[in-house]
Amino acid sequence: MQLRLLYWLNIRRLAGIILFVAIFAMAARAPADTDTWWHLQAGRVTVTDGHILQTDVFSHTRQGQPWVNHSWLSQVILYLLFRSAGYAGLGVFQAVVVTAAFVFVYLQMEGDVFSRAFILVLAAATSSVVWIARPQLLSFLLTAVLCYLLYLYKWRSLNRLWLIPPLFVLWVNLHAGYALGFMVLVGFVAGEALNNLLARLSPGEDPVLPGRDIGAVVLVAMISALALVLNPNTTRMWTYYLDTVRIGVLQDFIQEWRSPDFHPLYAQSFIWLLLGTMAAMGLSRRRVDGTDLALVAGFAYAALLAGRNIGPFALVAAPALSRYAHSLLTQWGEAARARGWLGPPRPVGLFRSPGKAVLNWVLLIGVLVAAGFKAAAPLRPDFNIAHERETLPLGAIEWIQEHRPTGPMFNSYNWGGYLIWHLWPDYQVFVDGRTDLYGDELLSQYLDVRAARPGFRQVLERYGIRLIVVESDSFLARFLKLDPDWELLYEDAVAVVYVR
Repeated sequence: MQLRLLYWLNIRRLAGIILFVAIFAMAARAPADTDTWWHLQAGRVTVTDGHILQTDVFSHTRQGQPWVNHSWLSQVILYLLFRSAGYAGLGVFQAVVVTAAFVFVYLQMEGDVFSRAFILVLAAATSSVVWIARPQLLSFLLTAVLCYLLYLYKWRSLNRLWLIPPLFVLWVNLHAGYALGFMVLVGFVAGEALNNLLARLSPGEDPVLPGRDIGAVVLVAMISALALVLNPNTTRMWTYYLDTVRIGVLQDFIQEWRSPDFHPLYAQSFIWLLLGTMAAMGLSRRRVDGTDLALVAGFAYAALLAGRNIGPFALVAAPALSRYAHSLLTQWGEAARARGWLGPPRPVGLFRSPGKAVLNWVLLIGVLVAAGFKAAAPLRPDFNIAHERETLPLGAIEWIQEHRPTGPMFNSYNWGGYLIWHLWPDYQVFVDGRTDLYGDELLSQYLDVRAARPGFRQVLERYGIRLIVVESDSFLARFLKLDPDWELLYEDAVAVVYVR
């Protein structure tokens, strides 16, 4: 029994375990997005008041107006985690969700554990830009789950389509990213229709769904669309996503809705993954599967339009890349053996070495210890509070809580969520990350004030602004120093507080 356990951890199992331990450690990090905080506050209100928020209570500019609170269930989950475990709860939640998503991706891949691990690490690096303790992270996971269910249907002939409508019911109550799910379904149906056309011209080795099976997916998609009404916002969720993307200032102003900037090194993994997938498809003798082509092309297009779609792109690209890379590596290996450059493949597990088996266990223990230290460091409360003091207006908030200046308040958009968590209900924000609530009109007014454009004083008068909290290096902060109507009462390296 002991020998069996000793030899169980072969090099391939060790590589697989290290892969997911590494992804978990990569994803275990502190909340770095200020929108997390208004989600936490909304979750707290839902839990303490016992009802789901459907009108705005956090801003004075949209006070009492209807609010499509599409992430209510995620907010409750996040708040309960934060209440019980603090920053560590959010960090572990993030790590578990990300790791689970990549488990579903791994199950769709082809090739040995080493090639899968290389591709999955590249996909993880690509998608890490969207690893944030926010409801959208659950859309990341559910996209991977949906892709896996469709993979089972096409590649393994296992029909689990009946799980898809309940999946969408859960999804629409967690986050409005259910639109990603319909992108997957549309891409899958279009790809299989293309496969049927290609099969008549050049039959391939991959399975092609007949028209009847494609029709079953279409039917499930229609049922799922109808099921979206099973949420507190009912039929408004049918058009919510489209209403949001129609906001004119969205792509000009909100970073995650902009086309990505590929100059930073951390963003270039997306290009590597995209080019690698295209190259593998082109060089492999394996005929390109229409579904792979449709999903990779569709999500690549979406990612090039908005950086927030880079994560879902990685989820659909990794399995496709693994299929064509596996075929290509097999093709190259056969050619190398035919030329005598490589010997015959060595059977796995034929020779057992007690020394190597012990070394595998030692390596695993070392990796687990190192990953534990890496994951634990950024989840400590003191680390997070120090980080917030350096990057967020924590000092300004403490000053406001002590001196109680009169509102209403104008605030930086980027800090709206953080201010909601710390100052509400005593102070309400001018604007925060709920762009769908504020719309073009108010966001444009915010931009006018932020840039001190002609007419910005009229905007401040219209909303009775007597308190301003913005970045200390912002143009508005420098401009107000020259305005005798405003008095600078607090300043640090991060924020300034002006009153009148």
